[in-house]
Amino acid sequence: MAFFKHTTALVESDSVGEGTEIGAYAHVLAGARIGRECRIGDHTFIEGGVTVGDRVTVQCGVQLWDGMRIEDDCFIGPNATFLNDPFPRSRRAPERLLPTTIKRGASIGANATVLAGITIEEQVMVGAGAVVTRNVPRNAVVVGNPARIVSYAGARPLAPLPATAPVVSDLEETRVAGVILRRLPVVPDLRGTLSFGEVSREIPFEVRRYFLVFDVSTEQVRGEHAHRELHQFLVCIHGRCSVVADDGTHGQEFLLDSPSLGLYIPPMTWAVQYKYSRDGVLLAFTSAPYDPADYIRDYAEFLELKRRG
Repeated sequence: MAFFKHTTALVESDSVGEGTEIGAYAHVLAGARIGRECRIGDHTFIEGGVTVGDRVTVQCGVQLWDGMRIEDDCFIGPNATFLNDPFPRSRRAPERLLPTTIKRGASIGANATVLAGITIEEQVMVGAGAVVTRNVPRNAVVVGNPARIVSYAGARPLAPLPATAPVVSDLEETRVAGVILRRLPVVPDLRGTLSFGEVSREIPFEVRRYFLVFDVSTEQVRGEHAHRELHQFLVCIHGRCSVVADDGTHGQEFLLDSPSLGLYIPPMTWAVQYKYSRDGVLLAFTSAPYDPADYIRDYAEFLELKRRG
């Protein structure tokens, strides 16, 4: 098999792909499966129940334990740590292993720790030294201990609208097809301030339902789905939150921090809400009553439906 291994490396597996390079003092046990064109760094250890995809980089000092699956094009930084036993005891085999999955294109920073049973979704970026204690959604950038989402890869933030901005129906900076950010009318006087919107004008559909999202802890993520037919109009009526919209080609992040700012989300747009302030209250108007069949909760399915048109 046409792969390279350093003379000090011990490779017991007979399933190593063409073009893969395995560094000094690495140890790959029998049964491990490593794909094509991978880079396995010095002093790595890979158990027999591990699957590594194509074009994966595993930097020096990493141990990959039974049950791990790393998909294509992932990057594992130096000394990243993975667990597969939530309650380890010396010389006592666990009742069951909790598998860890790193999906296509994800990157794990140096010295990060990923607890047992975690799934890291596609294109995630885990910061150096982060401690990942729960599943991480697609495209999220997470840092800290415990790791929390601070942004989304590929979703360029939209510059905030100035308070004096006129009413607009569309913004050139909006990169996501069909998504409209609107400054809603504001009427201030001595009694207070009033903001409003009208159906078929500011809200471009007949409203059939509304719901409120509140009391969201800052580390929680809402949404993470698209709708087949449903239209939505979002207003953060108290506090603030961020919305990431994605049309399958372009993504953009919008900060909703005023009751006079509304965001229209058309059908077939993937949307995520996060970065809620403690006092954040999100009001959503929708074009139809709740229908679970209208939801698309798998991003791969969403992309396939967009491709079909």
